[in-house]
Amino acid sequence: MSTQNNEPATPAPQPKYEDIHFVDASRPVWNYSLFTDEDIRNFQNGTHYSLYLLLGNKQLQVLGQWGTYFAVWAPNATQVSVTGNFNDWNKESHQLFVRLDRSGIWEGFIPNVHAGEVYKYHVHGYQGLQIDKGDPYAHFWELRPLTASITWGLDYNWQDTDWMQQRSKHNALDAPWSVYELHLASWMRPDKNNEESYNTYAQIAERLVPYIKQMGFTHVELMPIMEHPFDGSWGYQGIGYYAPTSRFGNPQDCMGLIDALHQAGIGVILDWVPSHFPYDAHGLFMFDGTHTYEYADMRKGYHPDWNSYIFNYARGEVKSFLISNARFWCEKFHADGLRVDAVSSMLRLDYSRNAGQWEPNSYGGNGNLEAIAFIKDLNETLYRDFPDIQTIAEEATDWPSISRPTFQGGMGFGMKWMMGWMHDTLNYFKKDPLFRPSQQDEFTFSMMYFYRNENFMLPLSHDEVVHGKSPMIYKMPGDDWQKFANLRLLYTYMYMHPGAKLLFMGNEFAATSEWNYKSELQWNLLQFPSHGGMKYCLQRLNELYRDLPALHEKQFSPEGFEWIDLNHRNEAVMVFKRKGHNPEDDVLVVLNMTPVVRQNWEVTVFGKPGWIEVFNSDSTDFWGTGNVYNPDIQCEPIDKNTGEYRLRLHLPPLAGIVLK
Repeated sequence: MSTQNNEPATPAPQPKYEDIHFVDASRPVWNYSLFTDEDIRNFQNGTHYSLYLLLGNKQLQVLGQWGTYFAVWAPNATQVSVTGNFNDWNKESHQLFVRLDRSGIWEGFIPNVHAGEVYKYHVHGYQGLQIDKGDPYAHFWELRPLTASITWGLDYNWQDTDWMQQRSKHNALDAPWSVYELHLASWMRPDKNNEESYNTYAQIAERLVPYIKQMGFTHVELMPIMEHPFDGSWGYQGIGYYAPTSRFGNPQDCMGLIDALHQAGIGVILDWVPSHFPYDAHGLFMFDGTHTYEYADMRKGYHPDWNSYIFNYARGEVKSFLISNARFWCEKFHADGLRVDAVSSMLRLDYSRNAGQWEPNSYGGNGNLEAIAFIKDLNETLYRDFPDIQTIAEEATDWPSISRPTFQGGMGFGMKWMMGWMHDTLNYFKKDPLFRPSQQDEFTFSMMYFYRNENFMLPLSHDEVVHGKSPMIYKMPGDDWQKFANLRLLYTYMYMHPGAKLLFMGNEFAATSEWNYKSELQWNLLQFPSHGGMKYCLQRLNELYRDLPALHEKQFSPEGFEWIDLNHRNEAVMVFKRKGHNPEDDVLVVLNMTPVVRQNWEVTVFGKPGWIEVFNSDSTDFWGTGNVYNPDIQCEPIDKNTGEYRLRLHLPPLAGIVLK
């Protein structure tokens, strides 16, 4: 890449002359440091949470000379030099200076190296091993398969002031959370059949922002955008933790996408992977010839499921690296939250390991004590510094209080994916309706534990439509009409159930193929009324979730939900109520899980008369029959003193209705 002069508009503060120590004036690297003694202590203790201001590359001015300051942690290296186009990749000419405080940091200032230069660190490592590494703290990388880092700054003029000032309201736990999960590369491509065809961040913004607004989702969750070498990892095998992928543009372009979403009132959650990293030669693995970032004991340091390596959470410098990284995305990229991947694998020493393949902790248990401490510190730090964001755990076990504050004995996350709900719900809907009456307990089980010390997000994520699991529409039984009716019913149940919602891209219009990262979504399906109707059904559900206070105000409180009728098991009809702060906002939900039409079906409720039908998943607008609906609901008083009434309803087949 050609050199670009990306100098900031205002020169960096100038150090005092006596603060610069010249070992040899003839050397091309100046012995210059940004670190204080306190920085070093905090870095080593695992309490430095803004390392991105110090490590990596920084374009600045020293003694009137513009250039780049480089700093890298390689504690067992015997020599580190910077190589790049600017010195014809000479491995000896630009050697960094090692600090004398035994911190393992190599640093130096190279004049005339500006933004836009490709570079690597040439590391003389343990036992004479020589390796070339990318910069763990670089903000910009070459497009794979090239593997060099790029000198680059993060200057950007944000325009999302209104969002940032009000986002505590948008991101609160009593606000609607309807999250659209997407993979940027395959959501939409310029050439839908070419896996090397990418929209830019700006082009994605032009298409994505109006679509999310139209659909009514409150947030997007971006599958990992951190730089990664292999497309097939979907971003979950990261190399450049401090850099958005260059597949779609430079860091400022990525900021522009987030900025555009914020200006449209849409929150942005970033998928973040502090659990493991790949073994690519230019990455973190064996960074200085030793196990620098990963555990040296492979019973803790190697992940058998993903053929990758696990961060050493006991090492202060690694802990500082990770928590700084989480703060980096919140501070520099205005992320509204982080969805933390594979938390179960971090917490448990025996995760995916058989007896003899793991060693118990000092108390004889299976918990990774260092990872537990790291996660608690991570969440405490993020909520201290960014109180209006949310952290969301992908955690699939019965580990207690994942989404409770640390001062209450929890892990400190704001929300947790409700994997049990997802599995039970899909198992129920896969069954022929004939057998659903006998499976009612499985269907209702989620409410047995929903309020047990967790704030749950209901996920229908990318993991459910890959690897032979089939797309959502083909999980449903019956003919085409029944498949679509069942899926509309499932989504109705999902949106009426307490908790935040997450839906993977393509699910909203019933994609007929499993997700394939090499191609784009099947947008052509929207020409068919069945798929267009599904999309509109999701749009209306998002509107209800956003506009009806009862559906979100108490979504994490036991006071927000009440079973009304579970006594019609043979008919597979279930009724529940959602409640907000104002009783007049109560919402009644009736689910008919079979294709049998039920006329004048009776249900007893407490409250006031005057119920109206505000949603019917069998509407013709959604490709339903539209034959069964409730224009005038008969409401017969049973006891006016207690406010008890009997409603007579018409229940459409395989459908849910919502009354207000």
